[in-house]
Amino acid sequence: MSILSSFRKRSTLDAAIKQVAKARKSEGGMAEQLYKGAYRGFASVIQNHPLVSESLYNWGFALLHEAGGQEPEQAAATLQDAISKFSFCLLSAPSYLGAAIDGGVAYMELARISADDSKKPLYTMAQQFFETADAIQKGSAAYNLACIHALNGDEEACLATLQLAKDHGALPDEPNILQDADMAPVLELPWFKEFIELARGAQEPRTREKDTTIDYEPSIKLKKSEDFDYYS
Repeated sequence: MSILSSFRKRSTLDAAIKQVAKARKSEGGMAEQLYKGAYRGFASVIQNHPLVSESLYNWGFALLHEAGGQEPEQAAATLQDAISKFSFCLLSAPSYLGAAIDGGVAYMELARISADDSKKPLYTMAQQFFETADAIQKGSAAYNLACIHALNGDEEACLATLQLAKDHGALPDEPNILQDADMAPVLELPWFKEFIELARGAQEPRTREKDTTIDYEPSIKLKKSEDFDYYS
């Protein structure tokens, strides 16, 4: 980092810190505006530092997997920690696909071990992460979104995102879909069976005319791919 660049980042950081101090003395919309301005300043200071982003992502990734071997109460805290790491990663690198996907995965895992009345808000947060992932790379989190729509009883959206996953080569194998607990609400519905039948007939190798197909080797429990180019 050049001396000039370092000086600019120091100035931006100092300005953001001052905004927080002003926000603490303000109320309502003014306080919110000041906080958001400070956050943008903090984010700009850490942007374009690949090592920061990669470290945050892999830290969150490790926490996500550590939670899988913990008791629910401890796992919930670990998952929340993982979510914070993925969120900070996206602040420093808004196009970091892995953080967007695995942030949603962490919220899904948190929902599984939370009380029923807490599940829907957590699914909403997961959906926001997955939609961010799909904005970064079309279809990358389509199957994850289909699972959320299935759990929420939105059959039309579930079918649309399943089709999107299929079109982008991001659909898990049939046995994995049928064994996925998140898909349980739609497994016996006629439209789902028809989709599976059509997908089964389309499993022939396809010629990649355009570089749009996603290399996808999902972990069914976590529904993510470790084969994406996560940083861009």
